[in-house]
Amino acid sequence: MKSLPKLDYDKALVGALVVLLLLHYTHATPRQVDGTLLVTVSVIATIPVVLSAVRSLRNKRVSIDLLASFALVASLLFGEWASAAFINLMLASARIFGRYTSNKAHAAIQSLLKLRPETVKVKRGNDMVVLPVAQVRAGDLVVIESGDRVAVDGTVESGEASVDQSSLTGESVPVAKTKGDKVYSSTLNAAGSLIVRADKIGSDTTLEKIISMVETSQHGKARIRTAVDAFASWYIIVTLVGSVILYVFTRDLAFILSVLLVASADDIAVAVPMAFTAAIGYAARRGVIIKGGSFLEGLSETKTAIVDKTGTLTKGELKIQDMVPFWDYTKKDVLKFACIAETFSEHPIAKAVLGYASEAGVSFDKPDSFKELPGKGTIATYKGKEIVSGKGTFLEERGVHISLHQTGEIKQAKDNGFSVTLIGYDKRLIGFVTSADAVRPGVKDTITKLKNMGLEQWVMLTGDNEKVAARVAGEVGITKFHANLLPQGKLDYIKKYVGRRQKVMMVGDGVNDAASLALADVGVAMGTIGSDAAIEAADIALMRDDFSEIPEMVKLSHYTVAVARQDFIIWGVVNVLGLILVFGRFIGPEGASAFNFITDFFPLVNSLRLFNLHLRIGRK
Repeated sequence: MKSLPKLDYDKALVGALVVLLLLHYTHATPRQVDGTLLVTVSVIATIPVVLSAVRSLRNKRVSIDLLASFALVASLLFGEWASAAFINLMLASARIFGRYTSNKAHAAIQSLLKLRPETVKVKRGNDMVVLPVAQVRAGDLVVIESGDRVAVDGTVESGEASVDQSSLTGESVPVAKTKGDKVYSSTLNAAGSLIVRADKIGSDTTLEKIISMVETSQHGKARIRTAVDAFASWYIIVTLVGSVILYVFTRDLAFILSVLLVASADDIAVAVPMAFTAAIGYAARRGVIIKGGSFLEGLSETKTAIVDKTGTLTKGELKIQDMVPFWDYTKKDVLKFACIAETFSEHPIAKAVLGYASEAGVSFDKPDSFKELPGKGTIATYKGKEIVSGKGTFLEERGVHISLHQTGEIKQAKDNGFSVTLIGYDKRLIGFVTSADAVRPGVKDTITKLKNMGLEQWVMLTGDNEKVAARVAGEVGITKFHANLLPQGKLDYIKKYVGRRQKVMMVGDGVNDAASLALADVGVAMGTIGSDAAIEAADIALMRDDFSEIPEMVKLSHYTVAVARQDFIIWGVVNVLGLILVFGRFIGPEGASAFNFITDFFPLVNSLRLFNLHLRIGRK
């Protein structure tokens, strides 16, 4: 609420100054009248600028307001009322632009806040109670009917629904939710009905954490912005000292005032942060949280990408590759016996086998009995005979014979980087199943695209063995990898790269890789929705579990940095041009202030292009 009076003041000031300058130059009122009004308004407008400059000096900081204060006070002392009006008009306009940028950046936050329901239906015994969201407690059973917004982060206890998660992830296709699935605050139940047990409420929800991160991200300065601030400080000092020296030699107060009026600018101080704020807001609307301008800028400087394998390049779930039969058995036979042996197992390979059979339309019978030995395999009886599924040593323990020929084929499959599950029936090895952690679709194309964008060196880290690592690295187009790494090993490897001139990007899932992400120059975590550890660890958090989002963020960083540099160049060029006009005696104080006012909008308008990023980034 405190910003509203300030915003109204600046708008009123701009309106008043525009009207007075028009009256002044059109001679619509007597010169004494418009002069008096210009002086009055300019003095009123100058006071807060001078006070701001004094506060900055007390804090041992040189601000743009210091140079503006000298120019304003000098203009008023020497009767250059129109010049003072032009400077105040620019300063007020710059403040309005700054708040406009801030409001645009907060639009994503405000849109999320509007998605929070005020009331929620809670199941208490057999009764349905409507309560304010603030009264919901962890463990409550929340009823979410079709068309309702989810008010908590929770786990589905019963029901089925299609949930639109675009408010958090940016994905447009609703996600099917059923018992055991997670749902998140602010998402929309598009169709169906759910009963959800509340796990996180209030400030602990994913929505609130995202809002907090977006708000915090506005304070993180990019290096180019810090450089501009530092240059601006020296520029102000040099300009003031230079003006004093010029006065000593020329004794021409009008000339010195013209120099100050041309040099006085607030545009670059607004334009550069405006660019980064707009870009961060654009990313937030796409379900990507960037924690500050420094990380967005760092992404454009990255030449080395270190990427975790499991859950990043791969889906983190086993996928059946092939069925290899022995004797007179067929692949379909091996699949059927594998399904019988794994029917009641919760092991990842069992889920992969059963899912593969379902997709292939292969039916199978249930076993007469079933037993699972963790770390070894399963034993099932079927029509009076034993089926064994698992490792070779386990099958041999159960009396299953494995020939040298079969051992050779098994070894070859392992050498190719596949996991092998043997299937024995009636004391004979009838075949084996090969499986692997499935590579994400499109990862190779994405890496190729990123290489073309400047991320030339790629390194894959994994805790898996050399064979598995080599297979995955080959599939995705990465030539350098390190296998058999424990978490500390990954950290030690990243330390070799961090601190060099070129920045290092680490991409991981944000949970197992939290320490590595925090250590890298730019840590990118994928699929962070619902994961507090991932959100905290990452510098850039992708709400969607989508590797293909990274090129767009790199493109965004390059585009934003380019616009910020253009702002700096525009600022420098117009100031040099203005000084040439002043030193050439082509313009005096009034012309210098008018020149300053007009040209100061150039970098601001340039940065405004970033508010139409969906028209640029999306189509390139």
